[in-house]
Amino acid sequence: MKQVWMLNHYALEPGGAGGTRHFNLAANLPAYGWQATIIAASVELNTGRQRLEPGEHCRLETHAGVPFLWIRTPEYSGNGGGRVMNMLAYTFRVLLPKYTRDLPRPDVIIGSSVHPFAALAGAVLAIRFRVPFIFEVRDLWPQTLIDLGRLRERGPVTWLLRQLERWLYRRASRIVVLLPRAVDYIAPLGIPAENVVWVPNGVDLSAFPITGPRLRQSDDPFVLMYFGAHGQANGLDNVLRAMKLVSERAPLGSIRLRMVGDGPLKPELIKLAGKLGLRDVSFEPPVPKSAVPALAAEADAFVIAVLNIPRLYRYGISMNKLFDYLASSRPIIIASSAGNDPIAEAGAGITIPPGEPEALAQAILTLIHLSEEERRHLASRGRRYVEENHSFDRLAGRLAATLDACVGDAR
Repeated sequence: MKQVWMLNHYALEPGGAGGTRHFNLAANLPAYGWQATIIAASVELNTGRQRLEPGEHCRLETHAGVPFLWIRTPEYSGNGGGRVMNMLAYTFRVLLPKYTRDLPRPDVIIGSSVHPFAALAGAVLAIRFRVPFIFEVRDLWPQTLIDLGRLRERGPVTWLLRQLERWLYRRASRIVVLLPRAVDYIAPLGIPAENVVWVPNGVDLSAFPITGPRLRQSDDPFVLMYFGAHGQANGLDNVLRAMKLVSERAPLGSIRLRMVGDGPLKPELIKLAGKLGLRDVSFEPPVPKSAVPALAAEADAFVIAVLNIPRLYRYGISMNKLFDYLASSRPIIIASSAGNDPIAEAGAGITIPPGEPEALAQAILTLIHLSEEERRHLASRGRRYVEENHSFDRLAGRLAATLDACVGDAR
């Protein structure tokens, strides 16, 4: 069986509270003749949990048939210097032969860019082993940081990141992207469009049995749910402002918003809910990935919002939670003006412009007033859409074809 190393600084084993993209892809690759080893940092991103014992430099362990190599990195909090040191520690240590000497020799190496330094390490390892390098682009660094206002377009850090970005694109045998229109950003940099392969996020459908609507008593509230990160890019303040408008137009207790997850803005969101006097909103801790299907079954519908920054989302969106929502057979409201609209493509709910609480409130009230049959119809179309486009067994086949093509080119 051919071997591929996947370098993803923030990869999660099954059961973690967050996306498990690489585990799910790796678990399905053996059916296509590939065994993947995931190489990740020992400190978990969302919780800060250190997986290794004191004095333990690395650990190779297997989860559901998928090998994980944890590389020790320092613990940190926030997004400051400690996180940068964590990134650099992973990048330099994964290059030391003592950490990877017990792994089977790779035929291909994937470097995944939640940040570009992990991809740089993957490219260097590919040169060392004389094998093809695949650059997986999850965030368009530094363009995403520029669009969010965290970097200046003409600053020195931006210039350095641009040079690294272009070197990685040119060094890669193939570029795997999660955003459907990322090729529109990459090709103008001089990269052949045929080298860019779209492998979006997906869902393990075996974990999401097809269920009907939640059984509600006549006095049960309609449960609108959000689960995922509570961060700058998630537009959750507008969700709360919309709920304030809904509370003024619907009977008290008729609708409840459940906010499940964690992130840097969660304390501010809790304060905002209090300031708005929202009594039908609850803030709940994140749950492990394995608990998401049961959690989703407690909802009547889902809501997702992004910031009103057209440049940031002009190449599209591919959020893990979006496909979990669709697989859960529930209608969805999305506030987005991104370059793609999975909800409209699926016919699974209502799309409104971002940053408009009034429009979001109207969408919530519209969804509540639909008949049970109409909501069931939306839900079934969403489920069918992910079955046809975003199941991990199909996505693993697309990735395996890309791996095979890289090996073929090298020969």
